[in-house]
Amino acid sequence: MDYEQALKYIEGVSWLGSRPGLERISELLERLGRPQDSLRFVHVAGTNGKGSVSALLRSVLSEAGYKTGLYISPHLTRVNERMSIDGVDITDDGFAACCTALAGAAEGMAESCTEFELITALAISYFARERCGVVILETGLGGRLDATNAIPCPDCAVITNIGLDHTAVLGATVELIAAEKAGIFKGGRAAAYGLPESVRAVLREKAAATGTELSFADFSRIERVSDGLEGQVFKYKGREYAISLLGGHQLFNAATALEAVEQLRAAGWRIGQEAVERGFARAAWPARFERVLRGPDFVVDGGHNPQCLAATAAALERYYPGVRRVLLFGALADKDWREMARLMIPAADEFVCATPDSERALGGAELAEFLRGEGCRAEAYGTIEDAARAALERAGPDGMACCAGSLYMAGRVREYLRGLKR
Repeated sequence: MDYEQALKYIEGVSWLGSRPGLERISELLERLGRPQDSLRFVHVAGTNGKGSVSALLRSVLSEAGYKTGLYISPHLTRVNERMSIDGVDITDDGFAACCTALAGAAEGMAESCTEFELITALAISYFARERCGVVILETGLGGRLDATNAIPCPDCAVITNIGLDHTAVLGATVELIAAEKAGIFKGGRAAAYGLPESVRAVLREKAAATGTELSFADFSRIERVSDGLEGQVFKYKGREYAISLLGGHQLFNAATALEAVEQLRAAGWRIGQEAVERGFARAAWPARFERVLRGPDFVVDGGHNPQCLAATAAALERYYPGVRRVLLFGALADKDWREMARLMIPAADEFVCATPDSERALGGAELAEFLRGEGCRAEAYGTIEDAARAALERAGPDGMACCAGSLYMAGRVREYLRGLKR
């Protein structure tokens, strides 16, 4: 099949949503010849920060000389973004070739795989075909029953920040959610975000039960050296690093990544300090408080739950004090969008609302009506591009605009803005 046929095959599966369980993905990987067995993994789970930590680790391991695969979800604009090697996305031809093999292996299965399961199996087979030295594998939803957990024991498991999201599937408390995330512990080594003690206790229990050696990032050892729109410089445990990722929360993510590096070193991986420093300095992660346009500035942020939006609001206050701020806002209806909106109100002078590109989207008009009821100036627009254009106009030459609330919207806004730059 060609690329377009491959996309139709992936998108045409009967089950598009999440169906927790490892039976289908395990059978599919078995039919593909168990490609996971030829790979080494760093497995990353968490509510927020998975992508940032994964991007930092990918950059570090590439700089250390390892051929490094990265698997993420969701994508911003093209599905190819979900699987890359040393920062280069899979080609259309490569995607089509892997999908052809995938379709042959899946034929005749008693139960159809979900879209996420198919893409996960495709990515793992691609990384095996390309003989990656290591794969940074980001979970989709949860951990214990996530399709990515069909891999063998990783060289390092990583747990990032944990918050209340997907509670209907993962549990109603952060402790229950942590227990699900810790389902990626299988022995070996693990590193975790500097979490509250009640959550640490859950992770320690899961680590002890599986014989996993666990360490936590020590946020008290972070020292901020400088911070501006061009990036941040900080020290962790006395060593200095520079990152382009913005926001105080990114220092916590960086410390978590550094803790994972230490665990990999302890497991025998050769990762020099220069490779860590270069990897951090060169790491990029699109649509995470990313300044896509300048003069006026337009920041695109994919934050899509209350914990994310609290960090986005804090970053807006930090980097744009005293500046007129127009927020392009949209959300999915099954998120806690009212709380998300309330968190952004103090950081925005005006709202421009749009409907994200998803069947689960909250209508922009309903969102604008809610915000007006909260005493805000808010107007809805028919398309995401119209809303982005309006946000720029309303910001004016001396203001700034920011898109937040949904990754499904962030990709479209980012592409529109990049078109303006050209």
